[in-house]
Amino acid sequence: MMRHGYGALLMTLAACDGDPSVLGNEPDARVDDGMAECAIGPDAAWGRDCAIERAGQALTIRHPDGGFRRFTVLDDGRGLEAADGAEEAQLQLIGKDQIEIRIGGDRYRLRVQVAGSATQ
Repeated sequence: MMRHGYGALLMTLAACDGDPSVLGNEPDARVDDGMAECAIGPDAAWGRDCAIERAGQALTIRHPDGGFRRFTVLDDGRGLEAADGAEEAQLQLIGKDQIEIRIGGDRYRLRVQVAGSATQ
């Protein structure tokens, strides 16, 4: 299994850990509702309808149609890797506090805290 990350990402996933301080005080900050933006399928539109679950280092993203993807959050701060299957997860930092994960034809956007950045 291949590991992929982006720099020194500290995978503090706001939609998963319940820590409202991670969201900061920006006017566009979303409430921690356990949901993430996703586009399921190659030509799918973005929607905020994927449920996020985190238990320790295991991260599960549940699709609205019942499907799901599982990832392992890496301890070394490099991001995450697909927990099962042969497909490779690709990560891209977008903005100052969000990553986009691409795996197969699916895409997800999650809030993160980049190592070395201050929380509000």
